[in-house]
Amino acid sequence: MSSPNRFDEMQSRVADIAPVLRRPLDSPYEISNELFDVLRHVLHDVGGQPDVPIVYQEKTEEPWEMNTYVTCECLGWRGAWNSEERRRAENDLGATLYFGLPYYARWATVAAKVLINKGLITPDELSAKVDEVRARLEAGR
Repeated sequence: MSSPNRFDEMQSRVADIAPVLRRPLDSPYEISNELFDVLRHVLHDVGGQPDVPIVYQEKTEEPWEMNTYVTCECLGWRGAWNSEERRRAENDLGATLYFGLPYYARWATVAAKVLINKGLITPDELSAKVDEVRARLEAGR
């Protein structure tokens, strides 16, 4: 069972990656055309969207990232999902998780969600597997 301190810590961590505070909108009749355009914008892989300039850095994928990629491709090959389902599930994460998680962590997160939602695994099975992998990694240190 989680202690109150653990919950407070988790809540604080979520607040650190949550989108900035905003002013809630009161009425759709008071929204300008410009604001409506912004509200219609759906999260996606943000390719081609305006953003602040960043320095391009070459990156080599970590082993866990390549393992995630291969696992997700195998899920598609076995018919558990397809790339459009993965993209849609990523969009449905919401801004906090979408922008707060690294690229392949989003893939792993949506793979778990899709497999649970389709009844291919249970949350208990996933939790047990995560515990098993953590124990294996701890033993290897």
